[in-house]
Amino acid sequence: MALKKFKPTTPGQRFKVISSFDDITTMQPEKSLLVPKKRSGGRNNQGRMTMRYMGGGHKQQLRIIDFKRDKEGIPAVVKSIEYDPNRTARIALLVYADGEKRYIIAPHGLKADQTVISGKGSAPEIGNALYLSEIPFGTVIHNIELRPGQGAKMARSAGSSAQLMSRDGKFAIIKLPSGESRMILQSCKATVGMASNADHSLEKSGKAGRSRWFGRRPRTRGVVMNPVDHPMGGGEGRASGGHPRSRKGLPAKGYKTRSKKNLSDKYIIERRKK
Repeated sequence: MALKKFKPTTPGQRFKVISSFDDITTMQPEKSLLVPKKRSGGRNNQGRMTMRYMGGGHKQQLRIIDFKRDKEGIPAVVKSIEYDPNRTARIALLVYADGEKRYIIAPHGLKADQTVISGKGSAPEIGNALYLSEIPFGTVIHNIELRPGQGAKMARSAGSSAQLMSRDGKFAIIKLPSGESRMILQSCKATVGMASNADHSLEKSGKAGRSRWFGRRPRTRGVVMNPVDHPMGGGEGRASGGHPRSRKGLPAKGYKTRSKKNLSDKYIIERRKK
């Protein structure tokens, strides 16, 4: 992955830093794995705005991603690495030996024409999906299931990865990207490697218009509103707004919102870093 910087020929180009897209091998997605993506504009089924600052944006299509990797024991060849407008990581098109095609999240370093496989007895190589009971200690993994057969839920975004630390009974102990260590059943699957497009966090849009292409409208800060509109609004001149909180009055920046009765607490060994 490489980043592309631009000469400041226009104000929008001056601070623009985007991906060079040199890892992408084709611009044409697989039609059989596309479904229409409907935009709500932040409106509910009555047409009322329930989410602010959403609307517009370029028309997109959803790519059907195989998060379960349940086609076990059948090798698949990576046909292409593609851009997905719905996620930060790249996706890879797999063509299985029986002819079926599926998209997966592309791990970092996966190239076209490589072979990947999932299931028991698979080698712990990049792109292969294995059960946590078969992955060696210290292996970097992503696309981790929380429940067997549920499909990957954790470490799916660009550049994210977790690490298998140890095993204890029927559980594997995983160190997550947040720094949290937690137990997950060994019968859950994970994919070897790190999710692709690790430089995504270093990108800079350069202009407000690029946010509009993604369907994000300008966001109004609470401190510039009136007291009737926001708890941090009002005051003479440029008031700081007091304690940071949401529009509905819920404190932010340090206030813990996690439920004390959360059932997953018993699986967490070490909390995430503050």
